[in-house]
Parts: sequence; C-alpha cells; structure tokens
Amino acid sequence: MRKIKIRAYGCALPEKIIYFKNQKRYKIGAKETQLSLIEKAVNNALKNAELSIDDIDCIVSACAVGLQPIPCTAALIHERVAKGKDIPALDINTTCTSFMTTLDTMSYLLEAGRYKRILIVSADVPSKALNPNQKESYELFSDGAVAYLIEKTDEEIGIIDSVQKTWSEGAHSTEIRGGLSLYHPQNYTEKTKEEYMFDMNGKKILSLSIKEIPELLNNFLRKNDLKIEDIDMVIPHQASIAMPLVMEKMGIKKGKYIDEVEEYGNMVSASVPMVLAHALEKNIIKKGNTLLLIGTAAGLTTNMIIMKI
Repeated sequence: MRKIKIRAYGCALPEKIIYFKNQKRYKIGAKETQLSLIEKAVNNALKNAELSIDDIDCIVSACAVGLQPIPCTAALIHERVAKGKDIPALDINTTCTSFMTTLDTMSYLLEAGRYKRILIVSADVPSKALNPNQKESYELFSDGAVAYLIEKTDEEIGIIDSVQKTWSEGAHSTEIRGGLSLYHPQNYTEKTKEEYMFDMNGKKILSLSIKEIPELLNNFLRKNDLKIEDIDMVIPHQASIAMPLVMEKMGIKKGKYIDEVEEYGNMVSASVPMVLAHALEKNIIKKGNTLLLIGTAAGLTTNMIIMKI
C-alpha cells in the first residue's frame, strides 16, 4: 500500500446552468475562464485544509485540455496561486483520467519522500470546443474544476493497487484534431472549423469499452484477492448516460456506484474527482472504506485504482 491521504479538496462550478430535458449542465459565462475556476477550487481546498500555498511542495495540473501549448498549464496555475514561490509545477495528462493517472503517479513520489504535500488540479471547460451539430457530445459535457491536497501519512490508508491500459483502436473515436502541430492553426477556415471542435463517436467507444474493460476489472480484482463485493463504493468517470449498461457488464450493481450524469454531466478530467468530492461531502464514503476509482479516456485509455480512505 502506498500510504497517502486526502488532506482536503475544493470544487468550483460556473454560475451558468443550462438544461437538456432533465439533464443539467454547467457552462462558463463571459467573465469566467478555466483559470478562474481553477483559482476558486484551489482557494477552497486550501481553506478547507486550513493551509496556505506555502504548505504545498508540488503543483500538478491534471487537466485534459491545457490553457496554451507552452508553458505547461501548471506553470500558469502557479502564476495565479503561487507567484513568487519556487514550488515545482508540472502537467500530467491522460485526458479524462488525468486525475487518476496523477494520483497514481504522484503517490510513488510521496511515498519515496520526494514531496510531502501535493496540489492536484483537474479542470476543463469543454463548452469552449463542443460542436453544436453533434448532439450526443454537445448535451453531455459540463465545465468544472476540482483541487485536491494529497499528503503522505503513517495511517494504514492509501492506494492498494492501480492499473492503466490503452487500446489505440479507439484513438480517433474521441479527439480534437486541430490546434497544434498535426493540424496547425494556420489551416483554420470556415470549412475546416469542425476539425478544431470536439469529435466523439460514442457507439465505438462504448463497444470497445464493453469488450475490454470487464475482463480488465476481473483480472485486477483477482490480482488483489478481491471481489467486487469487497469494494464499498465505485467512483466512475461520468462518461455518458450509458453508464448503467457499462456497470452492469462489469457486474457492478446499482447502489454500488455513483451516477451523477443527470445532475453534472461529463466534466472531463474533473469528472472522477468531482464525484469523489461529492461522495465525501455527503458521507456516502466513510473513513476506512475501500474504493474503486475507474475511468475511461481518449486513447482509449482506462484507469483503475483501489484505495482505502
């Protein structure tokens, strides 16, 4: 077990709310940005922990979409919340599962003593890149930001095990092709503008997920001498309204996982940490519980983490 604990967390949601029938979605307004949401989330996390930025010794951006190509997003977050400090800042990105990959990766550095307390920030504003002509994705995604303070501990809690797999057969089923070196901004025209918008083939992603993920989960649990009944709660990425179907295919019964798609939609990198925060706030998760964090991301990448809170 990698002995780490969640010291505190902070969330931030845009003020603008729109509805698609019974589906509630959050969108940034004219005076809000991804960075302003991040700053709110970080300040909320520090306040909840009764700490200052001086108590943090590493800042990691776990956002799916960065603010600009250079510098890294973490450096721009640093400028907002830690300017004048020399706290190291870096990005870790596996799109929707960036928080999970970051939690997994940085837990080793905490355990090794490289850092004592890390600030992880996951925030995305997909509303800026959605294609209104693609109803499936346009009505699914929400904007939001979450910040977590993770620290080393002597308690018998932390990450029990983790796994990450990528099936690149799904690499082009979820993508934004334009904007960087492969499809340079100089190619942008009215005719090519959809290349710079989010493009998703939900049926292909769902099919590949159902094909690969149940077996991955079974092997992962078996490796740790666990059954799904040993997990107190599953915290899944809020990938789509098809979540109940995917959970059923994995043998996870209703009531064993949290589904907030109707209330919050898919918040990309902020999805898993936001659901986790809500579960902690509502005492759905209690001290000593064993959790399974599970998510899919563009790639197609899947992450799973078993952790004791």
